[in-house]
Amino acid sequence: MRKDFGAKPLTYPQPVYMIGTYDEQGNPDVMNAAWGGISNDTEISFCLARTHKTVANLKKTGAFTVSMATVDQLAACDYLGLVSGNQVPDKVARAGFHTEKSSRVNAPVIAELPMVLECRVKSYDEENERLVGEILNVSADESILTDGKIDPAKLRPLVLDPVNHTYLVAEQAVGKAFAHTKAPGEIK
Repeated sequence: MRKDFGAKPLTYPQPVYMIGTYDEQGNPDVMNAAWGGISNDTEISFCLARTHKTVANLKKTGAFTVSMATVDQLAACDYLGLVSGNQVPDKVARAGFHTEKSSRVNAPVIAELPMVLECRVKSYDEENERLVGEILNVSADESILTDGKIDPAKLRPLVLDPVNHTYLVAEQAVGKAFAHTKAPGEIK
């Protein structure tokens, strides 16, 4: 027996993205967003309400960064999703984050979050409130690398459980991807 939930934005996992922009004075703004994902090889998309300061900023600068929220920064990342930059212009500093300018786009990189995508705005659809960005670069702090690759066990990225309003951590390997060339019934 299955239970119907109706049309809702429920998928697992929902990564917790931290979207960084600069305002017209060059002050950093960061928001927490979960409704997004990779939409092409070098493209990322989000549903972001046009009322967000982040949206006004990226429309002016044409750029944004996307950092992965981490277990170590859970409280700060959650705070940035609850407090509006329209009301609290220094919310990034209040969260305890330090930023530096991306070397590729006019947007901030959060020092405390070890993985970041540097993006150029491709489009923002006002009617559907959909942002599409071109990923120009992905960088990661060496502290989260193993054999030169990003290690989820070191990154400890947060994912959102939208049903229970809970953050989970995505770090445990349970199998190799792209390794099962036989159907389960064919394996002996």
